[in-house]
Amino acid sequence: MKKYYFKKLLQNSGWLTKATVTVNDNGIISDISTSENQNSSLGIQHSIAIPGFQNAHSHAFQYAMAGLAERHEGSENPDDFWGWREAMYQLALSVNPDQMEAIASMLYSEMARHGYTNVTEFHYVHHNKDGKPYDNLAEMGSRLIAAAKTAGIGITLCPIFYQKGGFGQAPNDRQRRFISPTIYDYLKLLESSREACKSYEHANIAIGIHSMRGVEPKDIVEIAKSGPQDIPFHIHISEQLKEIEDSIKYLGKRPVEWLLENIELNERFHLVHATHLTDEETIGIAKSGANVVICPSTEGNLGDGLFPLRKYQKEGGKWSIGTDSHVGLNPLEELRLLDYGQRLISHKRNTYFSTKQGDGGTYALEMATISGRKAMNNFESEYFKVGKPFNACIIDGTHPLLANCRDKNLTSTIVYSTDSTMQKATISHGKMIVENGNHVKKNKISNKFNEIMKELANR
Repeated sequence: MKKYYFKKLLQNSGWLTKATVTVNDNGIISDISTSENQNSSLGIQHSIAIPGFQNAHSHAFQYAMAGLAERHEGSENPDDFWGWREAMYQLALSVNPDQMEAIASMLYSEMARHGYTNVTEFHYVHHNKDGKPYDNLAEMGSRLIAAAKTAGIGITLCPIFYQKGGFGQAPNDRQRRFISPTIYDYLKLLESSREACKSYEHANIAIGIHSMRGVEPKDIVEIAKSGPQDIPFHIHISEQLKEIEDSIKYLGKRPVEWLLENIELNERFHLVHATHLTDEETIGIAKSGANVVICPSTEGNLGDGLFPLRKYQKEGGKWSIGTDSHVGLNPLEELRLLDYGQRLISHKRNTYFSTKQGDGGTYALEMATISGRKAMNNFESEYFKVGKPFNACIIDGTHPLLANCRDKNLTSTIVYSTDSTMQKATISHGKMIVENGNHVKKNKISNKFNEIMKELANR
């Protein structure tokens, strides 16, 4: 048994003061109480605990190119998503399994440093550099799971069905490591990936479709209908205007319009980006119970556009956040970017709202936590609960902005006015994996990462 003491602990009903969380040897909460006696050698008894963040969309290998697609020189490198994609292909074609594991270990440890305790890994670099499958179909997925284990966070491995080079187009050679030609090939990959998840107690599996342009629509329907029904289903959709134009030409429908008409969406579906929607599509997603995964730092970096969040929330839509290409890793910055983008186009300040709470910060944390968990097949709605794993982001409660903050202002102060230096620790499955702002395996992980970055020589 281990006891953690906090100045404040956020529960769904509000703040618990002088909280004690007792955790068993398996990282499961056995008791939540209050205590005046908070003598602890852990150095966090003056801190504030909020639920560990859920990173609902990640392409781990892209962390190795963060910041490297910001030069826009020459007509052969157009300043848009499609030019960025060519740079991404070059990296994807270069990475070997050892390098993938080292990159992901570094990334996941940095996620943990910023308060993430779980990640959904939208994984599509499946095959060897020549495009032929590894003997172990889930070789690359296994390395991502190993990286999550090293970093100490939970992972939902989402092996991606990637079949086409665009609507009605064969894949191009730069996509050769991604491709599963048929549903049968994809289901073999999915099953191999499921087996790989058994190597780590905090790993599980999800279905992933790269995009409407990346898989023949009839096969998307078949996977949604006949594939496993008890795991999450993730898909990129309507991220780019060109994608919508191509969809209309090929299908006579916009991507989300087609999806709503052909697949019975529910809360296990997670539509990533969904940037460009009509009002009808926005309402349709919300009414279906499906979730949208928004990645503000990446969407801003790629110039994707702004998701119609205000309209979506008005219709009761649920959303979570992800860091996607990892140009940003702080969940609180993702929440601020998401909010401020809406304020800039609406000229109003009440983007995050809840008739139940009337507090933007509280509402933002609720969405990011509960909908984010669904992306990992976790439907627990209580932030901290006896019988469930203890996953927490620990904020420095002695900071001047927080030390004397009234409870009613505390969540919004954390969401809008903190930075990474105030994120003091992270507890994942009952273990403190970040202490005093540093991952407990920082040196080992960063040394290996530096070695493989020299090998890749892309920086």
